[in-house]
Amino acid sequence: MKKKTIKVRITLIEDMLGMCATADIHEKYIASKAPDAASIEEEVEALGTDCVVENKRTVFPRENGIPILWDYQIKGMFKDSCGMLRRVPGTFSSQMTSYKKMIDGLMFPYPRKIILKIPDGATIGNCQRPLRADTAQGPRVAIADSESVPAGTTFEFDVNILEPSIQNKMKKNKKGDVSEPMFSLEACLIEWLDYGVYRGFGQWRNSGKGRFEYEILS
Repeated sequence: MKKKTIKVRITLIEDMLGMCATADIHEKYIASKAPDAASIEEEVEALGTDCVVENKRTVFPRENGIPILWDYQIKGMFKDSCGMLRRVPGTFSSQMTSYKKMIDGLMFPYPRKIILKIPDGATIGNCQRPLRADTAQGPRVAIADSESVPAGTTFEFDVNILEPSIQNKMKKNKKGDVSEPMFSLEACLIEWLDYGVYRGFGQWRNSGKGRFEYEILS
């Protein structure tokens, strides 16, 4: 079994919204469901009491006052992108089966706490927007509130990929002719990062929030 490490730098081209609920909700539900969380206490402590404004607000955890992402949120982005690109014929993602298990078991973002580097002079902001839903009692509107980091914010992480080999075999069609190459997890990763300029990262992605560009550093 071989391991390959890919170092990625992401630069936001749109502001990105926080994804973590405030401490009370996070402690009761979200952190307990996180598959890679070392402990609930660690994550609740990172949110901090200064982040608690109201229980429907989403925020960024903090490390020494600096906003961070958790490693498993990067995995969540991989799964979201793969889930969409599986619907597109000809993509590497469309060839993946049991893709969530493969991402969970063979792809490991590092470090656990990923520092968000905000541009000099910029600050963490807020984004409020209406949420509309049709319910049994009729249409309802609520206000969602999230912390936001501005365009130009960067963060870096490694992705450790485990696979027996980089799969460069060629598939054959029914006539036995060689067709397109089989996917590799590395190729899928690049495909998901390419998709980030359209899909984005974080809350409210359908509005364009969290769109990004990336560089492969090594």
